[in-house]
Formats: sequence, C-alpha cells, structure tokens
Amino acid sequence: MATRAIRGATRLTADDPAEMAEAVVELVSAMLERNDLATDDLISVIFTATPDLVSMFPAAAARGLGLGDVPLLCAQEIDVAGALTRVVRVLLHAELDRARAEVVHVYLRGAEVLRQDLAQ
Repeated sequence: MATRAIRGATRLTADDPAEMAEAVVELVSAMLERNDLATDDLISVIFTATPDLVSMFPAAAARGLGLGDVPLLCAQEIDVAGALTRVVRVLLHAELDRARAEVVHVYLRGAEVLRQDLAQ
C-alpha cells in the first residue's frame, strides 16, 4: 500500500458558513468516492482558503464526514493579485493501492480552471 496525495478544490459564491460546509463536504466526499477510499485510509488532510473566506474553518465542515480521528489542518492561501477568489483547496494524504498516475484529483464549482490538466 502506498501513501498518495490527492488534490482538490472548490469555489464558493459567498463567504457563508452554510455554503462552506456544503461545498467542503461535497468536495471531500467526491475525493473519497472517486478514489475508492474509506475514512480509515486517510492519513491527514490540509485545507487552505483564500483570504476572502473567514466565516468558517473548512476542517470543521469536514469533521461532519466522520473524520474525528484524522489530523486536519487549515491555512490561508497566499494572496496573489488576480488569483481566483473564494476558493478552498484540499491536499488529502491517504493509503491508496493505486499508481500515482491513477489518482483522481477533484475540482468542483468553477475551481476546475485552477488545474485543467488534473480536473476530472
């Protein structure tokens, strides 16, 4: 079994805690489903949010998926001029029996433009 990193991102329409919770749960759920992962396969998850998202910690939303014993960390994305706004990014580390090229990265809600080479 190998340790793999899985990328993901989603975009919100507003800095709203309900939308944050919905979008994060949707994204992390899709990342797990598309990579055939269970929560027991997770090692850790890092979330970043753009500086315009301050209403809720993305990790708090992810806890609703039963990730109570998975180390989660939130950080602020660097504020680059002209960058896409209202974006939550995820870097999920998991034990995954797939080649690196077979890992499915997930970009939702308009975040596909960030990595068109990876978006599925």
